[in-house]
Amino acid sequence: MTATTPREATAPAKSTRGFLRDNALSLFFGLLFLLALGGQAAAGWADLNNRLHTDGFPPMPFGRYMTSADFAVDVAENWQSEYLQFFLYIVATIYLIQRGSSESKDPGKEGRESDEEQLIGAYAKPGSPAWARIGGWRTALYSRSLGLVMGILFLLSWLAQSIAGRAAFNADQLRQREDPVSWLSYVSSADFWNRSLQNWQSELLAVASMAILAIYLRERGSPESKPVGAPHDATGSES
Repeated sequence: MTATTPREATAPAKSTRGFLRDNALSLFFGLLFLLALGGQAAAGWADLNNRLHTDGFPPMPFGRYMTSADFAVDVAENWQSEYLQFFLYIVATIYLIQRGSSESKDPGKEGRESDEEQLIGAYAKPGSPAWARIGGWRTALYSRSLGLVMGILFLLSWLAQSIAGRAAFNADQLRQREDPVSWLSYVSSADFWNRSLQNWQSELLAVASMAILAIYLRERGSPESKPVGAPHDATGSES
């Protein structure tokens, strides 16, 4: 039987530490997402049961609430606004700049940029993705894949919000002994647009604030900030 060397014994631990280090950002936000989602579920369940109690209805079990339209619409309405924010920002920053912001491309680089700048086709590097090297429709599609996926996720989550929102709205209608509404009636209702627009305005304000504040303020060590000593008018990679 071969003895295990100290290096072999510590290899899995090193591998685990390396994985955690290399994926720390996504793991950190993934954990915060799960904690926030759990907190939202608990608070939403308590809020719904308070309303049911006020209206004279029995409380809803937590397991049933987790699969209910009330919970689904609250989750979906936030997801769709987040994906809308990223979709608009990804597409808008292709053509629009904000001088002095680390969130903007350099002035004069508006547009899709050249194949050489984007490392496409003959300019691809050995480690470039296959669809960046192959050319044709596959490279064109891959060149727009991030915006497309964000846009599709926005539409899907907005659709989910409309379906779950209608179900939750109709549940309230029935509790009040009023007639339920159709999907088309719901998506043209004040309830649906209030849920959508109250999230859109907050996300768009946050994006605009980040683009502007990044001109004048700094966060040392953050890739979302210019170097502390960079001039205020230094834009994007100029800094």
